[in-house]
Amino acid sequence: MPPSETEQTHKLLRLIHDLIKEIHPHFSKEHISLEDDFETDLGLDSLSRVELVSRVQEDFQVTIDDALIYEIQTPSALLAHILSAHPKSSGDSYDHHTQLIQEDLHELPEEAHTLVDVLNWHVKNHPDRVHIQLYEDDAQGERITFMQLKQKAIQVASSLQALGLQSEQAVAIMLPTSAEYFYTFFGILFAGGIPVPIYPPARASQLQEHMQRHTRILENAQTQILITIPEAKLVAQLLKSHVLCIEEIVTPNELLDTSSSTALPKLKSEQIAFIQYTSGSTGDPKGVMLSHANLLANIRAMGKAVEATSEDVFISWLPLYHDMGLIGAWLGSLYHASLFVVMSPLAFLSKPERWLRAIHHYKGTLSAAPNFAYEYTLHRLKDTKLQGLDLNSWRAAFNGAEAVSPVTIKKFSDFFQEYGFDPKVMTPVYGLAESSVGLTFPPMKRGPLVDHIDRDTFMKEKIAKAVDMHTPDSMDFISSGLPITGHQIRIVDEYGHELPERHEGTLQFQGPSSTRGYYRNPEKSEMLFDDGWLNSGDRAYISQGELYLTGRQKDIIIRAGRNIYPDQLEKAVGNIEGIRKGCVAIFGTLDQRSGTERLVILAESKLTDETLRDKAKKEILELSKDILGVPADEVVLSEPGTVLKTSSGKIRRDASRELFEKNGPKAQSQNLIWQFIRLGARSFFPRIKRLLHQFIKQSYNLYAWSIFILILPLSWLSVMLLPQKAAYTAARLYAKSICFLTRIPIHVHGAEGIADYEKPYLFIVNHASYIDSFVLFATLPLKTQFVAKAELQEHWYTRLPLRKLGVRFVQRYAMQQSLQDIQQIRQHSKERAPLLFFPEGTFSRVPGLKPFHMGAFQLAVQEHLDIVPIVITGTRSILRPDNWFIHQGTIEVSFMPIITLDTEKKELDQWHQALRLSQQSREAILSCCKEPDLEYEGKSSP
Repeated sequence: MPPSETEQTHKLLRLIHDLIKEIHPHFSKEHISLEDDFETDLGLDSLSRVELVSRVQEDFQVTIDDALIYEIQTPSALLAHILSAHPKSSGDSYDHHTQLIQEDLHELPEEAHTLVDVLNWHVKNHPDRVHIQLYEDDAQGERITFMQLKQKAIQVASSLQALGLQSEQAVAIMLPTSAEYFYTFFGILFAGGIPVPIYPPARASQLQEHMQRHTRILENAQTQILITIPEAKLVAQLLKSHVLCIEEIVTPNELLDTSSSTALPKLKSEQIAFIQYTSGSTGDPKGVMLSHANLLANIRAMGKAVEATSEDVFISWLPLYHDMGLIGAWLGSLYHASLFVVMSPLAFLSKPERWLRAIHHYKGTLSAAPNFAYEYTLHRLKDTKLQGLDLNSWRAAFNGAEAVSPVTIKKFSDFFQEYGFDPKVMTPVYGLAESSVGLTFPPMKRGPLVDHIDRDTFMKEKIAKAVDMHTPDSMDFISSGLPITGHQIRIVDEYGHELPERHEGTLQFQGPSSTRGYYRNPEKSEMLFDDGWLNSGDRAYISQGELYLTGRQKDIIIRAGRNIYPDQLEKAVGNIEGIRKGCVAIFGTLDQRSGTERLVILAESKLTDETLRDKAKKEILELSKDILGVPADEVVLSEPGTVLKTSSGKIRRDASRELFEKNGPKAQSQNLIWQFIRLGARSFFPRIKRLLHQFIKQSYNLYAWSIFILILPLSWLSVMLLPQKAAYTAARLYAKSICFLTRIPIHVHGAEGIADYEKPYLFIVNHASYIDSFVLFATLPLKTQFVAKAELQEHWYTRLPLRKLGVRFVQRYAMQQSLQDIQQIRQHSKERAPLLFFPEGTFSRVPGLKPFHMGAFQLAVQEHLDIVPIVITGTRSILRPDNWFIHQGTIEVSFMPIITLDTEKKELDQWHQALRLSQQSREAILSCCKEPDLEYEGKSSP
């Protein structure tokens, strides 16, 4: 006998109550009614409602349409769908999927200057190749070829021009994931406009408030045309009075249904390709301007980092209004002619198994998601037997867009290993819209690299002191990899000085993907730049060239991949009756269960009546939903004096979060006040210590430069006035004196026996800093002839002493001249003094071993010289290239095992013997230098 409606009602309310208590342990509402609002009354956000519907479908054995999930706002509405829903199917709806196999392409549109050029190139070379596969459970999703994409896009372009679209005018796209989205995006480009992707409403009932939140974005972009879904047109027409610049509101079908002649403009690489507004932005909008050149530079560099080919299949559910989904997933696939299999975010959220099944059935090789999605997928599927699932084809599982949790990726990898998932394909990455999207990537199939550091040292001194393993006193940070080709990163302190490795500070970056600023926002653009570098807004440290993110510089809260800015809501909450104005703190706190941030609102109030307090909390939740688009996870009403402020009256959100995490929502009244007082007292001495530490660093820098300024003139005069042998001895003495007086210890390893080695040889040394030569003069056990770049001869004050010291000069970039220089050096190589080469030719601020020039190795083969590799570590952190701030540190100089010329291999010609010596030397230096291999940056040259 089937259960009655009353029984179904009680069962549903119990299920809702249990879920709420899991998510909000301090939930105070005693009774849940059928008419309670899931968001404002019960605090269930979109992800929580998806979880609720999933449990309903499992417990009630019914199937509820994905499209209804966000429309269901009350338990009574959910109950109505339960009573009318079809019984849950036990069959596997994925059995009928077929793999789409396409031939490998050996060329890419490397000469393309714009995204339109890329599409035209593909249409010219393989018009019928499938580019996009829209995912459907029944395998009947639409397929879009390159030719179809272009034809439909030109139809859209023609209609837009007929509506009066002018070149470089912004057009807003507010569409869900669909074929029309792709046609619309490229249609705007073909017409010469600038696409502005904004996120569509989750449900029709939210349409008006959704458009109101987007008003400032639309005004900032001066959007004249808005392309949206049919359901939005009526309300959007009413809102034209608020967004005066909007002249036309149309749907994709209206644009595709009309046709007229069109004259397509010629686009330039430096034109804006689209404007990326930060998801969830409120207040002063920041629209990142990304040119075609920016995007193609980023796509090509990311492709190189992930070894992308046309045989790749990218599986994505990421929203197309987000840079990770739009650029990283779609446009990257477009460039490399990879199959792009795409589903809507809602399809993933309602059934995360779809994501994995798509990878299985389409043999997906690449896919990306924020950390919360990996945690969410694991949580939803951990008790499910995924019959026949095979993830063996997945070669790169990118994890980015929010903080990456080492715990999450380990749990995900461990669980899905049973289904063919290789833990080494988990790929934490870092990027941001201001750098187009991608900035750092780890080596492929290296697996996550977790750094265990001492918590106390990091919190007090901002130094990431490594420890051997995870302990209760350690912190774990995960590497986001190395900068992509052509891009650089650095860490600076609050004064803008670049910091050494393992010192935490503000992350800055630069490269061809970098935006030129924010659209029509010069104030924010000015704040973005710092002497050619761009501020990321994130804090991080670098170790062995790899980036480790530690937090955000500002108080932006990231919740399920969405940025939330607290200022506007804090002011609005302060206007609620019973809440003290200016005494509201909003912050995010990490939810260990989900791996995402929970949104907490702490507000001072004198209200004592529970009814009035509940009313105030409900109003706060309503404001949270209206202003931020999501309700708060926790609202805490505390007594006056509990919200800590600075002397200037600014809210101290970090202090509020620390207290909340330590004491929970019960931390109120006098106890909370004393907690704040104690926290303020505890923070006093660390602040003094940090100021003292900064003073010591500044003082050391001045002291070190004083030593250099005093000694270098004396050294120069001594070298010029003394005989050559004595001049060399004097230079070594001065070099040692500088190291001694600046208190930079040098530890030498493996130099024993080098001076007495009987066979002729030359030194090969890595190059990382201006001070490398000083270090070598101070540590080499015998007189050595340095081989230096010819540019050092341009100024008399460097040319004269270097020649006196026996330095030999070569042209680095002129091939014929370089060979002649090597020929002359060969005549001197038979002297007892060995030659010393920096085979990289130069150094840069980017950590890593650059490609080797081949001259030294050709000389070694021709003159039968063995090679002694020398590795210098520590100099880059002490004096980084392009930076004159000297840090105190320790230097290691390691003499590696001698590499002998193998004269037995007569089948090798001189070039291949030289190449072999270069490779062996490179391997030896890499094994000890603690920096990445940058060989891929270019090819070796003589």
